[in-house]
Amino acid sequence: MLEVAKRVYVTLPDTVHADLERWAKVRDQAIATVAAIAIELAIRDAKDRGELPPADTEVK
Repeated sequence: MLEVAKRVYVTLPDTVHADLERWAKVRDQAIATVAAIAIELAIRDAKDRGELPPADTEVK
């Protein structure tokens, strides 16, 4: 099955945006790309900690 990227809009505090912008410059990548990486890392960490149940688990 073809996986299609989804678009998400978020509102960030100025300090978080500044950090994200700085991180993007260091990586020489777009802010949106680095934001996507940060979200993926946060989700992976949540799964590892058991905070986010597996996708096949029913969530109430």
